[in-house]
Amino acid sequence: MTEPMSIERLRREGEAFTQELSLEFYQSLSGLKPEAQIQQLYQKYRAIFSDESLEVAREMFAGSAEGSDDRRSARILLDWQVESRSSRQLAPLDEREIAWEGETIVRLPDGREIPYQRTGIEIANSTDRNERAMIESARVAIVQRELAPLKKERFQRERDITESIGLANGYNATWELLSGISLGTLREECAAFLRDTQPMWDDVAAAVVRRVLGMELRETSRADALALFRAREFDEFFPAREMESTIRRQVGEMGIDPAAGGRIVFDTGEREGKRSRAFCSPVKVPDEVYLVLRPHGGQTDWNTFLHEYGHALHFAYMRPDHPMEFRFMGDNSVTEGYAMLFDHLMQDSGWLQRYTGLERKTTPAFLRSAGFEELHFLRRYCAKFMYETQLYGGDPSWDALPDLYVELLTKATSFQYSRADAFVDVDPRFYSARYLRAWQFQALLTETLVERYDADWWRNPRCGPWMVEWLFGEAQRELAHEQALRVSGKTLSFAPLVRSIERMLG
Repeated sequence: MTEPMSIERLRREGEAFTQELSLEFYQSLSGLKPEAQIQQLYQKYRAIFSDESLEVAREMFAGSAEGSDDRRSARILLDWQVESRSSRQLAPLDEREIAWEGETIVRLPDGREIPYQRTGIEIANSTDRNERAMIESARVAIVQRELAPLKKERFQRERDITESIGLANGYNATWELLSGISLGTLREECAAFLRDTQPMWDDVAAAVVRRVLGMELRETSRADALALFRAREFDEFFPAREMESTIRRQVGEMGIDPAAGGRIVFDTGEREGKRSRAFCSPVKVPDEVYLVLRPHGGQTDWNTFLHEYGHALHFAYMRPDHPMEFRFMGDNSVTEGYAMLFDHLMQDSGWLQRYTGLERKTTPAFLRSAGFEELHFLRRYCAKFMYETQLYGGDPSWDALPDLYVELLTKATSFQYSRADAFVDVDPRFYSARYLRAWQFQALLTETLVERYDADWWRNPRCGPWMVEWLFGEAQRELAHEQALRVSGKTLSFAPLVRSIERMLG
């Protein structure tokens, strides 16, 4: 007799499916296997992606009281069902994309061949503007021809699938219902941030580009930005051989077991086929968490390692008695906030002087560089998010989106963007909103930790246990703005970030 669908079955089989899917992505993206077998998993667990499972989650959502944990669970489970309906149907496209990124070779006019996955690394490491332009031109050509159509089809179909479920009027309204986040409010905040920081950007951008790249700002492209923010002049202060041991030692000094009793697995070596973009893969939460990094060199690796380490610590220290949806799902602004809390240690002068090779006399220059980079990425993500609200919102047309992408991103950053990336440089399901809220969240957390444990909270042995109990242990039961209010008594905003950038820029 077939077991009827219920919330209990949805949780039990949903956790098993999520574990297998996470392992599949970890192995394929880290180069341990050539391709992901996603479709087979959806077929194996098809019972929890049926009309019946969607209805069970919908009924729980409709019958739960606003503000209750049942409501939190129901919202997350329903969101997962809606996302999974898209993901199941789009699995063939996702497999093709992963295979394409792992197999594609970019051929340069001078005869060289570069794996697509390494183009960003090669551009960032190049000091020759003509070489950067050559690599970027070859990358853009193959993306325009092969990858962009795949990505465009994926977003078109995702929007259609989500809207066909009929939970709300359109994709954006559906996302707001299931996330508990207002796109309109965040869009207004982003527009205000871009407007208010424009004078600051105008003051510093041209001078930095001229000094570092020897170029005029009007001549630069996004490829030049990759080299600009590589900031290789500071690499000597961030030796690769000391990165992992130093950062793990720092985490130990704040009273946290750096490997979480062996639950965190560090995969930080070079491997053919490993994706250039670092990631954290929580396979069994909290018992098996992978931190994956493909080395680029210098401060970039330190920053990236810290970011993914924040994720890994969060997943490895979640309370195991939380239901599946709070451990594997929920508002990812929370885990991204912890990731940023750690990577923003690279903006703390005390931390830098204690754990890196930077000395007191070199720290101000590094912080000015970090402040400029922070301003750039916040402006870039504000513009990207505003573009994505149009992409998912249905107006303008799909054919008009590339021009809108170039207009918004180029205006916000001053670097020329390419139409080819309009469907490639997109975070699915408004993950850009999660990043922006995470930026705001980490700023409040940093202020709170300084108030509780002083400016060097990152080596206070009382701080770590508090974070494990009050932050990490809560998994993602709360939305980021709810947790921010609980631990800091303040609401999310860009104001603390602006103050931090102003301090760094001096």
